[in-house]
Amino acid sequence: GDEALTDRRARILSRGLPKKKPIEGVKQVVVLASGKGGVGKSTTAVNIALALAANDSTKEVGLLDADIYGPSIPKMMNLKGNPELTSKNLMRPLKNYGIACMSMGFLIEETAPVVWRGLMVMSAVEKLLRQVDWGQLDYLVIDMPPGTGDVQLSVSQNIPIAGAVVISTPQDVALLDARKGAEMFRKVHVPVLGLVQNMSVFQCPKCKHETHIFGADGVRDLAKTLGLDVLGDIPLHVNIRETCDSGQPVVVSQPQSDGAKAYLKIAMEIVRRLPVPPA
Repeated sequence: GDEALTDRRARILSRGLPKKKPIEGVKQVVVLASGKGGVGKSTTAVNIALALAANDSTKEVGLLDADIYGPSIPKMMNLKGNPELTSKNLMRPLKNYGIACMSMGFLIEETAPVVWRGLMVMSAVEKLLRQVDWGQLDYLVIDMPPGTGDVQLSVSQNIPIAGAVVISTPQDVALLDARKGAEMFRKVHVPVLGLVQNMSVFQCPKCKHETHIFGADGVRDLAKTLGLDVLGDIPLHVNIRETCDSGQPVVVSQPQSDGAKAYLKIAMEIVRRLPVPPA
């Protein structure tokens, strides 16, 4: 009796979980997430997508903005307009700096708030995942919304993800939520490639004195606790913020800067930890 019950429970559970279906034309999906907002996740996602392409010019890279309520990729990637439709009624991503981009920001007015309930958000995410003609991509970087809600679960359970990267500042409040983010991915069996410590140190442009505004090694300590690696540190530099605000991210506009070098190193670390892509 016990065996039959266990078997039946296993059958019901396996039926209940959605089958992960790959995105057509996409070899590997990397998601960038944070437990909370305001830690520089979108800035990091944009620059890492550009760094993946800069490190290896043979690779095709796409960037999906899954933050339905606060899409910021259009501004950071200097893109405007509505996607064209293919003959199969799929949306064509908008392209800049060699990166194919898709965002809710292309489908709504720039100043219009998205006042939607969960089901409408899930439907929008599904469209952004499945109704886009990505062509042939080696990497699709997904900029997740902050937190551990519906969107994160839906993306994690519906498509095969090669790895997740969790962004945090060294501040205690951010670390609490970053931990939840990392644990969520483990629960849904998404491999966590490592953590990124953002806004790690501020260097005074005049006297070059360094100040750890948000704390020194919080992300490193968290990584040790979770048994994860720190993929790199990104400094708190005004040029990183200014370049993204002007639609010219630091990796393409100032490739020799400390900020750009930090992103390029993190992109290398990500690729090193990814599984061998399908042929």
